[in-house]
Amino acid sequence: MDRRKFLQSSTVGALGVAGTAGLAAPAIAQSQPKIQWRCTSSFPKSLDTIYGGAEDLAKYVREATDGNFDIQVFAAGEIVPGLQAADAVTGNTVQMCHTASYYYVGKDPTYALGATVPFGLNARGLNAWLYYGEGIDKLNEFFATQDLVYMPGGNTGTQMGGWFRKEINTVADLSGLKMRIAGLAGQVMEKVGVVPQQIAGGDIYPSLEKGVIDAAEWIGPYDDEKLGFVKVAPYYYYPGWWEGSLALCFFFNQSEFENLPENYKSLLRTASRAANVEMLAEYDYKNPQAIQRLVQSGAQLRPFSQEILQACWNASQEVYAEINGQNAAFKSIYDSMMAFRAETYLWQQIAEYSFDTFMMIKQREGALAMQSGGQ
Repeated sequence: MDRRKFLQSSTVGALGVAGTAGLAAPAIAQSQPKIQWRCTSSFPKSLDTIYGGAEDLAKYVREATDGNFDIQVFAAGEIVPGLQAADAVTGNTVQMCHTASYYYVGKDPTYALGATVPFGLNARGLNAWLYYGEGIDKLNEFFATQDLVYMPGGNTGTQMGGWFRKEINTVADLSGLKMRIAGLAGQVMEKVGVVPQQIAGGDIYPSLEKGVIDAAEWIGPYDDEKLGFVKVAPYYYYPGWWEGSLALCFFFNQSEFENLPENYKSLLRTASRAANVEMLAEYDYKNPQAIQRLVQSGAQLRPFSQEILQACWNASQEVYAEINGQNAAFKSIYDSMMAFRAETYLWQQIAEYSFDTFMMIKQREGALAMQSGGQ
């Protein structure tokens, strides 16, 4: 007798079942249906850290479901251009995208609050507000009106202030400057004389090289090095006051998301959190080496003057007052974020800032350099 057939028939008999046709599929199989999604990114594959956020989420979801929930990630331009990623989701061309929500401030300035705003929160503060200050819930009240579901999908930390063809010492030096800059920062810079341009990441270098623009901000040392900006605009300014941190995000088509089994929805929330943490850690690891290589390649590091920072602060307050007076959804979320901003910077200057300041002094003294052999 075939041993396998004997065991199968014995098991069926023990269960008191005449045949297997009526057996229901195991509960675990029912809870993990086979689903295939497409995710379009706003970023090229060459920017492995920022593009990798979507790949990380897809990997975590695929592994947790034994491949039953499969998300295929496409780089900018493979399905739609990078700045049309959210449109592809609302139009149901794809089920989800990985992008920066401030790319779509032309639709509504409230989109910017899901990414970053000038003189807003740093990465720690932004994540605290998103996860514990009801930031995600407040944002999703708005994004539901856009047929989208929002989840944080990575953070760059505080960004650099960009690459300039010439030195910028005063506010007057900004007058007429054509600069690639995204989100509400473009509106702020416009008030101090800059001519803002919104250009996708992969198109910035040729625009700088050909003189279509005079300056450009992107992210920070690791990605900026990959894009080669130092070759065409050597002055590298800091800090990027318009991006004290940048939350990338996953947008999901609202109907597609709601139709998922509850465990898949929960998995996407968990996977997005993991991708969010991964990206910031990766940037924090890679940027220190990259900034040293850029300086060796000719980058001229320059801080924005206090005059420029104060003028931009003043301009940002004008922009916020204008938007708050016209857009109730923006004001509701903005007020919540800014209330927390006051609290988090009160706390961070006590312990965090004091510790960091001391350690930075030690770094400048050379005291943090590794010593060998107990010397």
